[in-house]
Amino acid sequence: MIFAAKTLLAALIISFASWLAGKRPELAGFIIALPISTLLALIFSYAEYKDPESSVLFAKSIFVAIPVSLLFFVPFLAAERLAISFPVAYVSGIGLLVAGYYIHRWITGWL
Repeated sequence: MIFAAKTLLAALIISFASWLAGKRPELAGFIIALPISTLLALIFSYAEYKDPESSVLFAKSIFVAIPVSLLFFVPFLAAERLAISFPVAYVSGIGLLVAGYYIHRWITGWL
């Protein structure tokens, strides 16, 4: 039951932002950029497991992952200059995310 409620809430937020992107893309982008999913995931995790140490480590991992995850957008920033299409930028961004995962693992190993 709890899993279904968490899934429904997350799906509603994503669906709302996706719908809003057609009408107000700048507002939808701002909403998605907010740490809504982080806020929800942290409180859901703590409520379910009641483990403050694990929740703090979870938050630290998110803190490291946020700037690393921005690697996904690098090809889009360079798309015009490099004359690459959306699919190429998208696949390149995913490739950079894979590299970012290993960077994240390396940094969180220090925490």
